[in-house]
Amino acid sequence: MFHIASKILFFLAQPSNLAVFLLAAGFILYRFRPSAARCSIAGGFGWIMLAGFLPLGNALILPLEQRFEKYQPALPEGAMTGVIVLGGFEDGWVTSGRGGLAVNEAAERLTETVRIALLRPMTKIVFTGGVGDLFGGAEAGTAIRQYFVDAGISPERVIIENASRDTYENAVLTRRMLNLVQQDRWLLVTSAYHMPRAVGAFRQVGFNVIPFTVDFRTHDAGDLLRPPGSVAAGLQRADLAVKEWIGLIAYRIAGRSSALFPAP
Repeated sequence: MFHIASKILFFLAQPSNLAVFLLAAGFILYRFRPSAARCSIAGGFGWIMLAGFLPLGNALILPLEQRFEKYQPALPEGAMTGVIVLGGFEDGWVTSGRGGLAVNEAAERLTETVRIALLRPMTKIVFTGGVGDLFGGAEAGTAIRQYFVDAGISPERVIIENASRDTYENAVLTRRMLNLVQQDRWLLVTSAYHMPRAVGAFRQVGFNVIPFTVDFRTHDAGDLLRPPGSVAAGLQRADLAVKEWIGLIAYRIAGRSSALFPAP
């Protein structure tokens, strides 16, 4: 129920969608309530201007990305039980229709996991991710397993969890598949902006995770002054960051995270 409600609510509250709703409401109301209509149009147009032309998205995403590491970290010293890589880099729908493994801009989650797996040949490799969409979609667990094997990773090392629909379910269902012991050390691989929420969820269910941030979307703090390359890019980045901030608050309220803003 939480997953379905969160998808519906964020669709309505997603800033770019909300801006369109405000513009539409303004035009509809203009004949009947011109004052309210002007406020609605100003709100929608104002967000498009702020997020589309100014580096607002960078300002929102930068604290998320730098919460754990400002740079991609080196592999930790000492023994690791395994690597857990969160889904979101795969396009299951395209994969199911075209074959192979279709990936998106978060593909660094996959490429870094393969690199780590080859450097640490004794570790387990766990992929967790199913279908988060409310309508349609397809999981890509089989294709991801085959990709790992084709890259030279022994099939016995690969564990696939493909039923989870969100970050908290990633943690819960992965724990059900593994026999955790106190001394386990799991390397958690996900995008830098997503790491705070992921760490909070995995800690909440009892994992001892070592964050390994990848897929940075910003260069450094200088991006606070760097405008987006296009209006669409600016709106998309702002939507992404707002989703994570809302997710952090919602997860803490719902008892799905160990902290409001998890830290190292």
